[in-house]
Amino acid sequence: MAIERDWRCDDPKQRMIWAAATRDALQVLEGKWKIVIICQLFAAKGPLRFSELEKRVEGVNQKMLIQQLKELEKDGIVTRTVYPQVPPRVEYALSEMGIALGPSMAELIDWAFMRRDMRQSSTGLNADLPRG
Repeated sequence: MAIERDWRCDDPKQRMIWAAATRDALQVLEGKWKIVIICQLFAAKGPLRFSELEKRVEGVNQKMLIQQLKELEKDGIVTRTVYPQVPPRVEYALSEMGIALGPSMAELIDWAFMRRDMRQSSTGLNADLPRG
């Protein structure tokens, strides 16, 4: 899936295409809870019922969780399956597009830790924070 890019590309149009694609990808993940939801779905290794997802995403209220899940579903990151039973059962899982985020999220996590470590070493802050 990863394509080698020449980041020193002389074509300004190509650089703008890359910038726009990156902006679009980050906009899909905007929102306080979307990354948390995605991480919980990765950790679950399978579909989660709404109530289980609500328990795993600490601090989110039901309305916000529903909104964020709808947006992730609209963007093709999450699938929603409704089972016709009483009471209704709804499950959420990562779609193929959501699963494809895994390597990119792993790289972002590594970058975030690298950035944090650099900032801590330059400011003398405690570097013993958990790395996850």
